[in-house]
Amino acid sequence: MVRRKAAVDPLFDDFVRAHAPILLRTAVLITGDRGHAEDLVQTTLLRTAGRWSVAAASPKAYAFRVLINLGRDRARRLRRRIPEDLSGTMEMPFLSPAGVDETATVLDRQLLTSALAELTAAQREVVVLRFLGDLSVAETATVLRISEGAVKSTTAKATARLKLLLTDEPLPPEVHSDY
Repeated sequence: MVRRKAAVDPLFDDFVRAHAPILLRTAVLITGDRGHAEDLVQTTLLRTAGRWSVAAASPKAYAFRVLINLGRDRARRLRRRIPEDLSGTMEMPFLSPAGVDETATVLDRQLLTSALAELTAAQREVVVLRFLGDLSVAETATVLRISEGAVKSTTAKATARLKLLLTDEPLPPEVHSDY
């Protein structure tokens, strides 16, 4: 039996060319592993292509939703396994513009990915979608299936935590209460 290659909508091709890099960066930051991120993006694009008639109305939001769901599924599977040490393995596939100090860029990237790894999974998802994925509050809420208020409060908490993690000043001592 010979299988015929299904016709691909040119709009889907355009979508993939425009958004595959941002989907990959998002997946790397969510999973912490480039190999798993590439697998998630491939699966995301396959599922988006398979449901293109539905996804075409808002393909970016649809693809991010699929990616987040796949990332959460992966996280659930990993929780059942013996934990792996992922420290220092979060690499980000960014290309530096000409004239930029590569060493400083690598150090900044390493500092940022280490800080992102310190956030909760929910905070990391919101920050990555809002600031790297360039989604609005409403789009992020739709993708994550949470309220816009939850997106705003999670963003505020995550950015406050990142600010503490990314400053050169020592973190303030934690206040504990007996109450």
